[in-house]
Amino acid sequence: MDEELNRIPSGGGPHIVAIGGGTGLSTMLRGLKYYTRNLTAVVTMADDGGGSGVLRHDLGIPPPGDLRNCLQALANVEPILEELLGYRFHDGSLAGQSFGNLFLAAMNGISPSFESAVERMNQILAVKGKVLPVTADTVDIVAEFENGTSVRGESKISDFKRSQHCRIRRVRMEPEQPKPLAAALEAIERADVILLGPGSLYTSIIPNLLVPGIADAVANSEALRIYIANIMTQEGETEGYTLSEHLQALADHGRPGMIDLVLANSALIPAYIRERYQTENAFPLMIDGKTVRSMGVELVCEPLSDISRHNHARHDPQKLAEAILQVVEDRCVRTWTDQGIRYIREH
Repeated sequence: MDEELNRIPSGGGPHIVAIGGGTGLSTMLRGLKYYTRNLTAVVTMADDGGGSGVLRHDLGIPPPGDLRNCLQALANVEPILEELLGYRFHDGSLAGQSFGNLFLAAMNGISPSFESAVERMNQILAVKGKVLPVTADTVDIVAEFENGTSVRGESKISDFKRSQHCRIRRVRMEPEQPKPLAAALEAIERADVILLGPGSLYTSIIPNLLVPGIADAVANSEALRIYIANIMTQEGETEGYTLSEHLQALADHGRPGMIDLVLANSALIPAYIRERYQTENAFPLMIDGKTVRSMGVELVCEPLSDISRHNHARHDPQKLAEAILQVVEDRCVRTWTDQGIRYIREH
């Protein structure tokens, strides 16, 4: 997407807080940054696998990977620097590690706190908006299954679930009372629009709601609260789930009534893409609209998928951003307040 596609209105655009993690969140941010300057990403800190997990265990810092993806997505830097942030080493003891993760780890080493390190990274990369960890504490996810078993660690959940042949009953955080980042709570309280997803339901989205204060802040907000539905189900987390079951899991782990509207994909996924996903026991998400509406949630379906890259069914950043802003335009009143131009949800 070129800079010429920038469509930020006077006033800077709506105050949007996007909550999640993984590639889904960073993909959405790449589109949204061209439509508002008032953009904050609140990012899960429960990753314990890959290069992030190595740095977490070796250096005792929160996992930097999801933060790095979001910082990279919103960075206002030369293309070569963005490429450098995403570069992964191929050989030696650093094999599999990204330069961006090491950059953030080094920044943590010269900063008084991890929160300060992330703030400095925002400044160095001239981030369009702000990227915040949901907590600066070291946390783990524990998944409990319907057969009574459980496993600790985000990176272990998928394989463990496949071995148990049953659904996840719930996930919880250890320790159970991590301290929420004050800036994250403040951003949610100021938001005109709150976005949950897209991304892995139990390991990217729900972990944010388990941090004390976050779910309450979303539930009590007057903002328009939108869930961005995944295009496909995910093996090891949501096999066989419908859209309404995603919403129920969010309510069970967060607060009932915390979602006003769901934005889902309506574009057909080509047969050859579906067949490839079927080998991974993943299928297009079933949109059970009647059940969704019976939960008091509005449903909007738009063609949002992008299959042009690597034969994956993923969200197109521009299509998703345009659909989100159209939903906001249709359901919010743009008005002047003491804080400047705001987007007030119509009830």
